[in-house]
Amino acid sequence: MSGYTDSAFRDLCKAHGADVLLTEFVQATPLVRDIERAWRTIHFPPHQRPAGIQIFGATPGTMAHAARLLQERLRPDFIDINLGCPAHKVVEQNAGAALLRTPALLQEIATAVVNAVPCTPVTAKIRLGWDATSINATDTARRLEDAGVRALAIHGRTRAQGYSGEADWGEIARVTATVTLPVIGNGDLRDAATARKRWQESGVSALMIGRAALGNPWLFREIHAALHDAPPPPPPTPRERLATLLTYARALATHDATAHRTQRDDDAPGLRWILPKLYPFIHSVPGSRKLREKLSACHTLGEMESLLTRTEWADHPSPSPD
Repeated sequence: MSGYTDSAFRDLCKAHGADVLLTEFVQATPLVRDIERAWRTIHFPPHQRPAGIQIFGATPGTMAHAARLLQERLRPDFIDINLGCPAHKVVEQNAGAALLRTPALLQEIATAVVNAVPCTPVTAKIRLGWDATSINATDTARRLEDAGVRALAIHGRTRAQGYSGEADWGEIARVTATVTLPVIGNGDLRDAATARKRWQESGVSALMIGRAALGNPWLFREIHAALHDAPPPPPPTPRERLATLLTYARALATHDATAHRTQRDDDAPGLRWILPKLYPFIHSVPGSRKLREKLSACHTLGEMESLLTRTEWADHPSPSPD
């Protein structure tokens, strides 16, 4: 999730039970051109291992070159090929989900990356197809398996769906039954009960959590408990939510600031550029609407700390309707 799964957020996910981490995806071309910002975006510290780096691109040679550079410089535990991003700016480059329309080129890219990094496992992420009339996940999975990909993540929607509608886990199950490589299921895993149900019914080897973890890194420990028949952990209190938010804000304001600010961010006063990353954490906090307004008015980390440590927010006993 570009712009959100920064190193600071990955730390939160790791601390709350995520087993494997994946960086924000990055285009292969800036890596080959040695663009500093691109390399900063995907840097990960040793304590985040096992960790993978996700790349996207439209040409086998560039993708293979980028993969070799990643192996040499960062030695990730695996390299993931993004073949599912539905964003227009990615698709218009014939990358991401656009490659689902050209399966031969998709397979050529995967083969080139696999051959370029024999010492690093290569994985891939796809969607079910371009649209409802061209569901081809099973064929795509076979092609990727033939290319030497070691594991496959599937988001249960088409590119045309974007993030609308419901993820089709029945189609994910059909792919799982067709190929021998491990399949990782993704889509609409918003709570532990749903995750357990999808895992049992689809036969996938693992689950991938994306948007549902924004503002809710506690979801990982909840799913862990559900999959291992353990008692569910207590939900985070308002105090815990705000303390976690503050930890994240501090990390963003220091270590991750340079790597994740964009040209548009540079025009934002103070720390306003990190606010969209923080808002999901207060969705369930009592008085969240008022708190969001006050958070939006903060321009320094000190102002945020003063706001978020007030007992009127942290010690409220139960959620309010807003």
